[in-house]
Amino acid sequence: MIDDGSLADLCDENGFLNRTQTWSTDIAQAFAEQEGIALTDAHWEVLSLLREYFQAFGDSPANRALVNYTKQQLGAAKGNSLYLMGLFPGSPARVGSRIAGLPKPKNCL
Repeated sequence: MIDDGSLADLCDENGFLNRTQTWSTDIAQAFAEQEGIALTDAHWEVLSLLREYFQAFGDSPANRALVNYTKQQLGAAKGNSLYLMGLFPGSPARVGSRIAGLPKPKNCL
């Protein structure tokens, strides 16, 4: 398990990983704990989508792009704001990208 001190050493000033290559499931668990999220299979499914999106487009998605991409890949039941907010409260794109080890999405507070 990764402690908060060593995790902070890997992050930028916004709390996102400096290098996406250093991401691991242990880091994801540590970020999720900081966000007060207990990761389930549903979370991992969206985290995989986020990493897939990053691979395809070279950037983290904004909320609208995440909703649309999720709808394309997983269907309308999961590709909507309410579902994603239930998994990643606040800002699904920001919180999800952080846990997925990706850069902070552009235009995200």
